[in-house]
Amino acid sequence: MARAARVALFACGFASLAFGIAAGLARAGLDLPLARAELAALHGPLVGGAFFGTVIGLERAVALGRAWVWLAPLGAAAGALAWILGAGRAAGGALLAAGGLVLLAASLELWRRHAELPNACLALGAACLPAGAALVAGGDSQSATPLWLGFLALTIAGERLELSRLLPRSRTALLAFAAIAAALFASSLVAAFAPAVGWPALCTTMLALALWLAIFDVARRTVREQGLARYIASALLAGYAWLAAGALIALGTAEFLPGRPAYDAALHAFFLGFAFSMVFGHAPIIAPALLRVSLPYAPVLYAPLALLHATVALRIVGDLAAFAPLRAAGASGNAAAIALFLVTMASRALARR
Repeated sequence: MARAARVALFACGFASLAFGIAAGLARAGLDLPLARAELAALHGPLVGGAFFGTVIGLERAVALGRAWVWLAPLGAAAGALAWILGAGRAAGGALLAAGGLVLLAASLELWRRHAELPNACLALGAACLPAGAALVAGGDSQSATPLWLGFLALTIAGERLELSRLLPRSRTALLAFAAIAAALFASSLVAAFAPAVGWPALCTTMLALALWLAIFDVARRTVREQGLARYIASALLAGYAWLAAGALIALGTAEFLPGRPAYDAALHAFFLGFAFSMVFGHAPIIAPALLRVSLPYAPVLYAPLALLHATVALRIVGDLAAFAPLRAAGASGNAAAIALFLVTMASRALARR
């Protein structure tokens, strides 16, 4: 793919993120008019499905170097644009599902080439994307939420296992990882169709994954280093803490249901505290590989990372205290942290040029 095409797909992914953030702010109670009211219901699919589907699809296409794999980010980006332009929930969901199926095929091809545990984990994560998109296409955006979680958690876990493969690990630790990954995939599917049973199982496996990553990830060592290595490790370890916190909030709630304060708190601990901390941490490595730009490290990278975690904490306190103004302030801060991160990344790229 030409660099211009990569940049165009990346831009589509960030358009889905922007509209998803706007929908989330409207849902949090801010007076933010949306182009269409139905976009508010697509907050999760736009961010958890389309944005991450586009970015992860791009990463997989670059890794495999096969032309057909570019249909994965193209399908995810097209699905987002269909929702943004008002083509309908079914049309956007179908396009995202098609892209997800290509991503799954690409992940299975990667596993066929190298039949190793990290690639098996990536394939399980990729299988969650078209399943969630199919539910959205069928008109059930709410039930797709645990599948977005499974998609992101399994993808991140597989990549972290691959990046930390040089660390010596016992057979018991690797078997534990395999069991956690299998349980996370199964429970995300069950939670989509039987939430009363599936959500407790999913959150239990999320907690187990957070503990495994905190113990065995290479970030425990690299956080003692300097510069970029310490920054990445700080982002990762903070993300693992939010993954555990979200699981504990959910497991400590008698009725973990949509519309309840604990539900919003736990989901944003997962999606913002965990997933976006991973984005912030990995971007200085992934963006240069995808876009062929240089992003030199500077301590200013800590500013959006610190703002992200501070505002996630603010939002969760507002949720659990049932104090809407604090929740709205946290949501606004989350959006500001992501915007500051993008501006910081762009400024580092321009400074290098």
